[in-house]
Amino acid sequence: MGSSGNACQRNANRSVTEMTRSNPTEPKIDWPASRLRRHADYQRVYQASRKQFAKQMSYFFALRPALGPDGTSVRGVSADTARVGLTVGKAMGNAVNRNRIKRRMREAVRQQLPLLEAPVDLVLHPRQSVLDLDFATLQREVAAVFRAVQKAAEKQLPAQTEPAKT
Repeated sequence: MGSSGNACQRNANRSVTEMTRSNPTEPKIDWPASRLRRHADYQRVYQASRKQFAKQMSYFFALRPALGPDGTSVRGVSADTARVGLTVGKAMGNAVNRNRIKRRMREAVRQQLPLLEAPVDLVLHPRQSVLDLDFATLQREVAAVFRAVQKAAEKQLPAQTEPAKT
């Protein structure tokens, strides 16, 4: 009997925290649709860019072409949204630590994703220090990376859209 009372209390607390987290004014971003999923997409980003560095992570980014390699539009991907992928290697620690890093990074990315408006693919490589980092600091770091990527993408976009002069 005592354990069911605790379960009800946990469920009541969970609903309160979920209500405080949801903000009806913030734009709704579909995180699963904004993820890099395929190995080929990761490889394209690695080959098309150089490694960039931030304090707590390194990152690669590349503008996403409007058409896929076969000349058709990329299936299931909106042409004007950014996609983000995370990589956490075994050097970051055991599976528990790697999964904690990924969960923290996914949440920070989900909250900061509206900052990325350009059609870019971005791969983030967090450092192990992300485990001990205050979450607000992690959010600021992700936001700074997103702003830098957005600024660089805006510089590259006009160069790609200019018609060739003859």
